[in-house]
Amino acid sequence: MIERATRLFALWTLLGVGWAWLVPEHFLWVVDGSVRPFGQPLVSVLLGIVMLGMGLTLSFADFARVATMPRAVAAGVAGQFTIMPLAGVAIANVLGLEPGLAVGLILVACCPGGTASNIIAYLARADLALSVTMTLASTLIAIVATPLLTGWLADKFVAIDRWSLFLDMVSVVLIPVVAGVLLNRLFPRVTAALSKVSPLVSVLAVVLIVAAIIAKSKPMILEHFGVLMLAVLLLHLFGFGLGYLLTRLLGFGEKVRRTISIEVGMQNSGLGSSLAAAKSFAAQFPSPAQAALAPVPCAISAVYHVVIGSLLAAWWSRRPTED
Repeated sequence: MIERATRLFALWTLLGVGWAWLVPEHFLWVVDGSVRPFGQPLVSVLLGIVMLGMGLTLSFADFARVATMPRAVAAGVAGQFTIMPLAGVAIANVLGLEPGLAVGLILVACCPGGTASNIIAYLARADLALSVTMTLASTLIAIVATPLLTGWLADKFVAIDRWSLFLDMVSVVLIPVVAGVLLNRLFPRVTAALSKVSPLVSVLAVVLIVAAIIAKSKPMILEHFGVLMLAVLLLHLFGFGLGYLLTRLLGFGEKVRRTISIEVGMQNSGLGSSLAAAKSFAAQFPSPAQAALAPVPCAISAVYHVVIGSLLAAWWSRRPTED
């Protein structure tokens, strides 16, 4: 029952976003709240729970598995941090996006794959082990790659403090993932029980983050609706399409092509939303209005990638892999 509910990630995202759009006040507490006694933003805490959940499902054997499929993992991670970031900056320039929207689009394009991609890979009859391995590899690499790439590519729009962004990545990604892996190693029985529900908890946490951003940003979404929806749609179409095309040119089999297409096309939008909403990130913009725009493409991205991914999974699940 829990597994079935987890697989309905696209449905929960659409319902959450629809609810937030119709009744925004029901979700404002998420984006405006903090957790005592440290005053940590609730959005960051929720993302930390997502990353902890990822760590609980991992073991040291998962890290070793990267070495067993180096060519596919390398191709996927390279696509993750080249296709999407370059597409993001190109779309921002061609469409002439305002600085806040441009930086938000580039930021989510520079994020690693999320756990939702593993669900879509399973449904699409792709290589699930490769999907999980790529998500792990891209997440760890992103701790350094995301701040560097965002700072480099978004520099035309806003001067990004790479060090501050790196510290945010460490606190909301690295520490929770490592904590989860260590808990799995030290308390395997407890984590085995927790890992049965942690994927669903992660899904609900991401839905809450995305819905809260949509709720708070509704006026700005309406103001920039056309160009915003087009920009994010193009970003994910490039990701899914080029991820599949390039791996086909490299001679990979159908299962690997599907997997890398999904991993490249689906970003960790919850991470992007959380980073973009952080006070340290917002302080780098010349005006509060532009800072408020940055999380919006990340939230829209969450809707687009689960819808496109789900449609692809439905199509691919009916077609043989020939592998």
